[in-house]
This record gives sequence, C-alpha cells and structure tokens, in this order.
Amino acid sequence: MSTLLEYKCPCCGGAVSFDSGTQKMVCPFCDAEFDVEALKNEQEETDRNSQPEQQEWESNVDNQWSTEELNGMNVYVCNSCGGEVIAEEVTGATACPYCDSPIVLKSSFSGDLRPDFVIPFKLDKKAAKEAMFAHLKGKKLLPKVFRDENHIDEIKGLYVPFWLFNSSTDSRYIFRATKVRHWSDSKYEYTETSHYNVYRDGKLDFRNIPVDGSEKMANDLMESIEPFNYDDLKDFNTGYLSGYLADKYDVERDDCIKRANERIKNSTEIAFRNTVHGYTSVTTQSSNVNYHNGSSKYALLPVWLLNTTWKDQKFTFAMNGQTGKFVGNLPMDWGLFWKWFFAIFASVGGVATAIALLINLM
Repeated sequence: MSTLLEYKCPCCGGAVSFDSGTQKMVCPFCDAEFDVEALKNEQEETDRNSQPEQQEWESNVDNQWSTEELNGMNVYVCNSCGGEVIAEEVTGATACPYCDSPIVLKSSFSGDLRPDFVIPFKLDKKAAKEAMFAHLKGKKLLPKVFRDENHIDEIKGLYVPFWLFNSSTDSRYIFRATKVRHWSDSKYEYTETSHYNVYRDGKLDFRNIPVDGSEKMANDLMESIEPFNYDDLKDFNTGYLSGYLADKYDVERDDCIKRANERIKNSTEIAFRNTVHGYTSVTTQSSNVNYHNGSSKYALLPVWLLNTTWKDQKFTFAMNGQTGKFVGNLPMDWGLFWKWFFAIFASVGGVATAIALLINLM
C-alpha cells in the first residue's frame, strides 16, 4: 500500500510540489520556493509540536463527611429539575435556586465527598438586590414595562460546587508571523510581505482553575462572574453554610478534566502569544502542551442567584457573592431597537457603525 506525503506551504498553507527545474519545493498559489530538506525539517518539527497533549491527575483524597456534620444538615431535592441542595436541618420549606419550584427533603449524603474548601459569602442579599437594579440602569433598549414592573421572584444565596484544578505545564509553540511593508514610486505602489516562524517554549504553573460541578449551572454563567479571590479559601466548616443553601456536585471530577484542560491550554496560548511583538500579524501554527503534577480539590464558592419573570419568561441573574460581579441577560424592546437603529444610521451612514453604537445602549 502506498501513501501520499503532502507538504504544506508555510506562507499560505497551500499544497507544495517539487519543481525539477529549480530543484526546490514550489507553491503554485503564492510562488514561494523552499529548499527540500529545510521544508521537510520544518514540517517534521510542526508535526512533533502537534502531538496530543498528555495528562496525569492525582487522585482525590477520599474526604468524607463526619457523623457530627451530617447531624446538622439535610438534602433537599427539586421534583421539577432534579436539583439537590444542602441546607441546615432547621430549614423548612424552601425553593429551588435554579427553577424556583418547591423542593422537598431527602436525607441522604451517601457516597458524596465532603468539600475541602469554602469561600464564605462577603456580600448580603441587600447588595444582590442593589446590583440587580444597577444592572437595569442605563439600558435604553430594555422594555419600559420590564423596568417599571419588574420584581424579583426569588433571591437565593447558594454555595456552588467547584472542582479546582492545579497543574504545571511544559509547552512549545510555533507562531506564523508576518511583517508587511508598503511603499510607492512614480509608477507603482508596492507591498512586501515577509514570513517568519517564531518559536516559544517554557513552563507555566496554574493554580485553582475552576470548573463548576453542577449539571444545572451553566458553565458560561459561572465563568462570567469570575474571578474569585482564592486567598479567601477557608478549610471547610459547616458553620459557613448557616443561612445559605449549598448545591451538591453532580458532575464528577474526571468529567470536568476536559474543561480544565481547555482553560489551561487557552491561557497558555494567550501567555505565549503575548510575548511575540513587532509583527503585522501572528497566528498559531502548532502547539504542544504537556501537563504534569496535576491535582484537584473540591470547593464551595458563593453565588447569589436572582430569578425574575416577565411575559411568562424566566430570567436568571447571578452575582459573585465575594466580589459583587453581576451578570444576566435582559429582554430587548425590538421596536426601540429599530427606532434607534434608523436614527443612528441616518446620522452616521454605516450599518456596522450604527450597530456598534447600539451595543452601547444595550
């Protein structure tokens, strides 16, 4: 069986072929020429740097609840969405922080790990309500009825389960960079584009990369209220749960590793890319990130969840219970949108500019 070995042009990515006349590899798309041995070595280097990442993670310590701790708490389960939260034993009727449905008692912690750490709430319910109204302020495309009649159905202080990942990395990157030069004479305008391979390698350490362990909590919502200040991590104590709910993790640590890897790799690429200066353009050609010394801990992090209903549609907002960062989507008055759009378009004469200005009103 034969195989076709194909080389790519480092300049434009097109398939190159050997030219017997010049004894070089020639790209038919951009006319670039390359020494055969040099191009072979470069492609082999690229292939080596594109190998799958390797990772080993240290197993969690089997951190179990003590009998004394369990005596003071109960588990409540939502019959509507299946959410489970932990509350004090004295808590009576309560509502699901996710869908606002009544939830009922389920006294079982069988098989669940005890959290290693907790960041206590620093902001109270009053601060969450004030942040909600501040979030509405200045939104000119918000329906007036929503603003005037809006009421908060439920505010819940909830400890959300997170897996915190630590890892060290050894990384190599090849960036394709260009420098573009323009000049002209009395007859012509010229453009010269020079292409470069930029190599970077080094080590980075990552600590407390968070991935939420709740199936019901959207990753993008939780990532939007980051960062948390992990200097405030405390050894877990059930006393911190007093007056709040605490979600039970329902996504295992091993199922969160992929997301942790993605976050580490994205941060690594940004860090290495930020060391490449002085070029017109820079793109990533290949990367190799090797992980080692991986470990993880289970922590509860403070979040205020606010639910409000408008036109039978439920809107959920979240506030970081430590820093106060507030996020949440809002409805839009499309009549107002088009009114503003045509008014702005008439004055600036450009669709892109009009949309950019409208974004500031949302």
